[in-house]
Amino acid sequence: MELRQLEYFVAVAEERNFTRAAERVHISQSGVSSQIRRLEHELGAELFDRSARTVTLTVAGEAALAHARAALASAGAVARAVDEVTGLVRGRLTVGMVVGCTVTPLFDALAAFHEAHPGVEIRLREDTSARLADAVRSGTVDLALVGAAATTPDGLDALTIVDERLVAAVPPGHPLAALPRVTLRELTAHPLVCMPPGTGLRAVLDQACAEQDLRPAIALEAGAADAIADLAARGLGVAVLSTSMATPHTDRLIALPLADADVPALLALVWRPAHNPAVRTLLNHARQAFGAPGGA
Repeated sequence: MELRQLEYFVAVAEERNFTRAAERVHISQSGVSSQIRRLEHELGAELFDRSARTVTLTVAGEAALAHARAALASAGAVARAVDEVTGLVRGRLTVGMVVGCTVTPLFDALAAFHEAHPGVEIRLREDTSARLADAVRSGTVDLALVGAAATTPDGLDALTIVDERLVAAVPPGHPLAALPRVTLRELTAHPLVCMPPGTGLRAVLDQACAEQDLRPAIALEAGAADAIADLAARGLGVAVLSTSMATPHTDRLIALPLADADVPALLALVWRPAHNPAVRTLLNHARQAFGAPGGA
């Protein structure tokens, strides 16, 4: 017997009609009938009672149905197992990364994945966090490193890499420089240099200001932390950064904690719950690179 005969048998049993079963498996009704007859001949028993308008299973058909379904399920599992292997031999993996975010552990993970699976083409796409999250949801991006405010994007699985607060960064001699910390109201009394809308850091700033009905004056926007720091160091505005982003610039900027901005800025890897084997494998490399707990 052949798998296609079992497929036609299950289709007729479930549809209780040869015409509908033929439409379901995309062949002619005569083709379905012919293959079912061959299967019955091989088994030595009729599987269907064809005497009425509605086709019903015989006792032999009832006995065979569960086994036919199990055989088809097993064949499908074999195909999926092979697909998982070949998917790591060839294919394409599109990885997203928020603009201006240089995270070397992610690059380490990509390098380790490429070394293990050189046949998989890796594509890197830079964009805002909001657009990257939408791209992951739609399937045009497989895995993305995004920024978020307080919680990771809805509808996606996530691995949080960074969870920290915002700081204001100013050069020595700035009116805020002598304070141990600043409030949002004190911060928004000055022009700001920050990330553009659609980024996680900007979402945190906007959310915190909205909660106090504050309207910050955004003087300049830049997608890279180094650019924001450079602009602030030249006196063009107060930089709004995360703690780790401000740390490399402490030789020229003073980082001031925001006393009343409690919303954390997150940096996270996000992916769809139903992901392919290549994503799962890359995630394993990423967990190792970032020192995160295992399990996808």
